Amino acid sequence: MRLVSFKKGRGSAIGVRTDDGIVDLSVADESLPGDMIGLLSGGDRALARAARAARKPPEGSVIKRRVNHLPPVPNPGKVICVGLNYSDHAAEAGMKPPDYPVLFLRTPASLVGHGQPILRPKASKHHDYEAELVAVIGKPGRRIAKARALDHVAGYSIANEGSIRDYQLKTSQWMIGKSFDASGSFGPEIVTPDELPNKGAKGLKIEARLNGETLQSSTTSSMIFDVATLVNECSKIFALETGDIIVTGTPAGVGFVRKPPIFMTPGDTCEIEIEGIGVLSNPIEREK
Repeated sequence: MRLVSFKKGRGSAIGVRTDDGIVDLSVADESLPGDMIGLLSGGDRALARAARAARKPPEGSVIKRRVNHLPPVPNPGKVICVGLNYSDHAAEAGMKPPDYPVLFLRTPASLVGHGQPILRPKASKHHDYEAELVAVIGKPGRRIAKARALDHVAGYSIANEGSIRDYQLKTSQWMIGKSFDASGSFGPEIVTPDELPNKGAKGLKIEARLNGETLQSSTTSSMIFDVATLVNECSKIFALETGDIIVTGTPAGVGFVRKPPIFMTPGDTCEIEIEGIGVLSNPIEREK
């Protein structure tokens, strides 16, 4: 199943993307929660009801036009990011591959949805692209055993972890370079694990394209710390809650290490594609 969040009137709604369009769950089954965290909190029972509604949608519930996407989880409690999680990226950045995950937090307001403008801030022109797999927590937990970690993942999505490199490198803590408002993106949808060929979203091709030029190309099997390990390690630190997201790191090919560097510029379009999950596409605009 492919779950989306989108703007509806002055509010928002959730839906299931099908071949015929997006099934608006607020119309198809009014008894379901109206937000993504609410739906995921309902567990397998709520997701099964959503799937049934999508298979036989009632009249008037299918949206065939383009919607204004929100991040699939518009209000995650935690955005947990992983640095240097591909050895080739660590090498290109001149850093040793870590023995323990490099973790930092990012603000939810720094991420926009599919199709929405990513904003290059007034403070910098060093706005880098980063293709990343996202794991979305469904079942909450603390000190989750690695053997059960994937049971806590509701699905997978895509991020462009737009990074303001000169600010990121001002200090040893990366958070400031990752948290400018609307500087990255997340979406277009959450893909449930049954849609993917391998557990833990392993073996999926991941690419970043800027104006059609492929600048990053790798596979999620190249992650140093896989999804199960990240869930296990994060849950040792704090409780993982429904709707938390783990942005799992980027492969080699980022812009700031290129000679000359390549950064996202207003007027560009950046696409992040992960096999089996989809394409996250965003125009780049200048912050007003």
